[in-house]
Amino acid sequence: MDTGEIHRLGSLHRDSSGSVWRRGDAVFSGSRSRSREDGEDDEEALRWAALEKLPTFARLQHAVLPPPPDDDAAGDGADDGAQPRGATAARVVDVRGLGPHERRALVERLVRDAEEDNERFLRKLKERIDRVGLDLPTIEVRFEHLEAEAEVRVGSSALPTVLNSITNKLEEAANALRILPSRKRTTPILHDVSGIIKPHRLTLLLGPPGSGKTTLLLALAGRLDKDLKVSGRVTYNGHGLEEFVPERTAAYISQHDLHIGQMTVRETLAFSARCQGVGSRFDILAELLRREKEAHIMPDADIDAFMKA
Repeated sequence: MDTGEIHRLGSLHRDSSGSVWRRGDAVFSGSRSRSREDGEDDEEALRWAALEKLPTFARLQHAVLPPPPDDDAAGDGADDGAQPRGATAARVVDVRGLGPHERRALVERLVRDAEEDNERFLRKLKERIDRVGLDLPTIEVRFEHLEAEAEVRVGSSALPTVLNSITNKLEEAANALRILPSRKRTTPILHDVSGIIKPHRLTLLLGPPGSGKTTLLLALAGRLDKDLKVSGRVTYNGHGLEEFVPERTAAYISQHDLHIGQMTVRETLAFSARCQGVGSRFDILAELLRREKEAHIMPDADIDAFMKA
């Protein structure tokens, strides 16, 4: 065996031994990454277990969230590029104390692109509700033989002038004392209108101006003017409008929706939410959490925080 063959065999031996050591390092690094992931999963499971031990009312106000964005850069100097455990560990927080930046970060994680992520976000909400077999309350609106009439002034007396205002007031007083007959004419707005609005369906109402579209919508929302003569029946799941408060179930938004000019969009939405209240959403969320706890289901952390906040 000459000197060249000896050098070639030595280099092959070194290459094979080096590859063995590299494979060994890869095995150990893979085991370390798997153990790190298992440890993080165990910590997350412990946090969810601690959250489930809270009373029902407190559980509705707490969620598991990642740390604020300022804490993510705390572990840049760690070995092997890994951050310390406290830098990326999630935490149990009170959703009532979330600031604007944390709320914005939560929404951006769920819906980063409105066109692409909106449907995915809604599907996640639906999947969470369907996973426990929870049926959301639905409303079926029925209106039968609905009629509406109005007494209006005709001719020059209907013009909004100062003289007509004074004359009309005097005429109304004379009509109440039965001194003069009323000059108002009865104008029908709705005549024998019947129909059903099914839940989970969009309903489009079409008609020319003055056909009674607004009057019909106001009648369905229970917001008709008291001066109108209304007959017929409107029911929500078989209950008449006199049996509940329709304003907490349905809302009519006019095309001339007036807002307070001194308030921002965020303040307007927050003010509207406080005025409207939570309604039945609190009971629905409590029932959802109860069923998930019984079925040992761990929901998506961001979806859970969004629904609670």
